[in-house]
Amino acid sequence: MRAYALTVFESSGKKLLDESFTASTDDDAKKIGTDLLNEKGYTEHTHRCVNQEAKLVLFHR
Repeated sequence: MRAYALTVFESSGKKLLDESFTASTDDDAKKIGTDLLNEKGYTEHTHRCVNQEAKLVLFHR
């Protein structure tokens, strides 16, 4: 399992969500991150999900 960080921002730059989770692959992390965004209502906010090596696996501006 690998560690991932999902961060959501307001247009002003303020952090709305900073959540960590684990997944076995980047594809699994993308699905988990998308599910979390849908659950919390942040799909249209600026967000990013990175793995423990800081590789971007999910991004929306």
